[in-house]
Amino acid sequence: MPEFCTAERDGRLLVVTMNRPEVMNALHPPANAELGGVFDDFSNDPDLWVAIITGAGERAFSAGNDLKFQAEKGSLTFPKHGFGGLTARGDLVKPVIAAVNGVAMGGGFEIALACDLIIASEKAVFALPEPRVGLAALAGGIHRLPRQIGLKNAMGMLLTGRRVDAEEGRRLGFVNEVVPADDLMPAARRWAEAILECAPLSVRASKEAAMQGLDAPTLEQAINGRYDQLRAMLKSEDFVEGPRAFAEKRSPQWKGR
Repeated sequence: MPEFCTAERDGRLLVVTMNRPEVMNALHPPANAELGGVFDDFSNDPDLWVAIITGAGERAFSAGNDLKFQAEKGSLTFPKHGFGGLTARGDLVKPVIAAVNGVAMGGGFEIALACDLIIASEKAVFALPEPRVGLAALAGGIHRLPRQIGLKNAMGMLLTGRRVDAEEGRRLGFVNEVVPADDLMPAARRWAEAILECAPLSVRASKEAAMQGLDAPTLEQAINGRYDQLRAMLKSEDFVEGPRAFAEKRSPQWKGR
């Protein structure tokens, strides 16, 4: 059983909780390795279609890298798939929702930015403060933030390490919804349930095409790109089931194949 996180299955949904509340869910190499294994299993499990990641306790989603542990060991290592097992996982086509319950600093914010949706408690606070301690947001934050909120807004955060509350995060565009603290997990589950109402292969095709299309030099090339998940969707049973269910005026029974 994992020591530094929990993973709870609920039907097609996986709820992952970073579980080091005594250090505001800051992550050290053993915690990163555990989370990497959890998301490996999520990626490979055909019965799991959506994940939510959150932090234990009321104070923090994740305070990022465990600097005290790093100072003691004198080195910093990440698993293959990056900080929190997510920030370098470019091949994950299943959607992941960040339910940010408090502080999301440094690597914690980078985990949230690597997710497809961010649902934030009113108590949430976001920052990439690495330059204040002689570091840089190298787990993708430097590159994801400008792509998500525009260059000038991103540089205002990257060059100063300033803190942004949940409402400003929503205005800037990296937060999807802000809710009272007690409503955070119900809201994240509501988003997950809305995704689960859709055909899973259609969701994965949409995510893959949108993310890979960002790398295309032109819109035309993005539209005409070749996407593995799109081909899988077109060959699937669900591709037939969706229109059939619509014609028969019933809810579709998705199989994910």
